[in-house]
Amino acid sequence: MTDWGHYLSTMRTNAPLVQNIANYVSMNVMANVLLAAGCSPAMVHAEEEAAEFASFTSALTINIGTLSREWVKSMESAAKAADAAGTPWVLDPVAAGATAFRRETAEKLLACNPSIIRGNASEIMALGGMVAKGKGADAADSVDAAKDAAIALAKNSGAIVAVTGEVDFVTDGETAYSIANGHALMPLVTALGCSLTGVVAAFAVGQDRLEATTAAIAFYGLAGERAAQKATAPGSFAVAFIDALHEITPADLAAGARIEEA
Repeated sequence: MTDWGHYLSTMRTNAPLVQNIANYVSMNVMANVLLAAGCSPAMVHAEEEAAEFASFTSALTINIGTLSREWVKSMESAAKAADAAGTPWVLDPVAAGATAFRRETAEKLLACNPSIIRGNASEIMALGGMVAKGKGADAADSVDAAKDAAIALAKNSGAIVAVTGEVDFVTDGETAYSIANGHALMPLVTALGCSLTGVVAAFAVGQDRLEATTAAIAFYGLAGERAAQKATAPGSFAVAFIDALHEITPADLAAGARIEEA
């Protein structure tokens, strides 16, 4: 039986430095989430330094929510530097199928060998070449509908693929897990999905990436459940969620993770 709490314990012991090329909406929320979880955030995206920073950081995340040609150059150079250094990096393909520019950018980044790809069902389906119904940054497809695309994408890219939604799905193309932790208030707070990408990256440092990704998502969902016990509306939930990330112990995660092999 897997001790999922072990992955949280190791992440906090490592206290990794996570470089994030994130969108404007999520930067502040994401930094607070990572600090509360037990790691260090760095929001470094300038073309002049993104690759250099990625060559020594513990982990890198790239979120394509805010795009410009300059940012895409930074994303590509940082991803290549992380790949060359053997540093885990996580691609968050926000609204990947919405425009041609996003599709082209996602394909360029996919060629830079992401360690993990985390997105909603519509984003994973679009990245896997399937027709998706995404509504901007929100999913309009179910996690079940994206499972085949996730498995194929994992096999083709070599990355761990995580589809997040009501019940999350994580696969390396051969083995898969479902995670039933979470709460309905989580999608009502902006940037919580983007911030999860950073937590996944932190867990992946020095750990088995399939199981670490699964544990990170269960930890995040469990924090949502704990926060919902203290709040009934999005504003107070956001505060309680940050507190819960800080308060959950490895023993709490081991007892509360609702993970099954899928």
